[in-house]
Amino acid sequence: MTRMAWGAGLTTEASDGTTLDVWYRWFGWGEFGDDEMVRAYPDLDDQLGLRELRDELRNVSVRPIRLSVDVDQAPSSAADAYLRLHLLSGRLARPHSLNMDGIFGTLNNAVWTNLGPVSVTELDDVRLRARQAGQILHVHGVDKFPRMLDYVVPTGVRIADASRVRLGAHLAEGTVVMHEGFCNFNAGTLGTSMVEGRISAGVVVGDGSDIGGGSSIMGTLSGGGTEQISIGERCLLGANAGIGISLGDDCVVEAGLYVTGSTPVMTPEGVVKARELSGRDGLMFIRDGQTGQVIARQRTGAWGSLNDDLHTNH
Repeated sequence: MTRMAWGAGLTTEASDGTTLDVWYRWFGWGEFGDDEMVRAYPDLDDQLGLRELRDELRNVSVRPIRLSVDVDQAPSSAADAYLRLHLLSGRLARPHSLNMDGIFGTLNNAVWTNLGPVSVTELDDVRLRARQAGQILHVHGVDKFPRMLDYVVPTGVRIADASRVRLGAHLAEGTVVMHEGFCNFNAGTLGTSMVEGRISAGVVVGDGSDIGGGSSIMGTLSGGGTEQISIGERCLLGANAGIGISLGDDCVVEAGLYVTGSTPVMTPEGVVKARELSGRDGLMFIRDGQTGQVIARQRTGAWGSLNDDLHTNH
């Protein structure tokens, strides 16, 4: 059985036909034009229209797009990939629930500006035309992924710096991403969370967990790894700490301690590699102040909890 998703919106194409971005104003499960979609959005076609627009300043064409894709197949185009990213950020799909194989190959590098995406090869000419028109072109970045908030703003979240969250991030209701927090695509939170550190690609964080300032969670892309790292519920990853293993529920990693899969860890049963403790509940990882030995022990107390007032994001 196939799983189909649909989207309708506007695509931006450079003068050479390269797709720079796609913004889906409407998207959901099913196929475009099916009865359920038409009932939910009866005026969609009239609002979207059929007309292509030219933006002479950026030298791009903006075209309406209507698309249906099988999300269990690998993305076949930039428009296909953008729909999957919208589904994730719109919380219609959880991380790891869509086939994202080869997504980097389908997306094109673009210059992300206050006027919209610009072709990398045409940036200086666009900047000149903007100046001549009395405008200032602000460049936010050069990348294949845009900022999430320029495309999707999920309800019930706070994000202090839009540049720190990529399109394709999944942020649950009650999530707060502070200025130094970061969330990559196909990753994110499954419940109320405080994010002041880095959630790398593929990582999921459970309800009630706190990712401390400057902390880091290893992803699956940079080193070519395949293990999906996760943090369970009610965990605390201390400031400037980091993990390369999964944490079960109710775990704590002390500030400044980085635990990789090969880190030797002292347990009541002896020294083991940290990967042998991956995913276990109720562990506290600390470092002996005299010997430097990393220790894992069963927690007997509570680190506290998230401040409810900070996560009521109306």
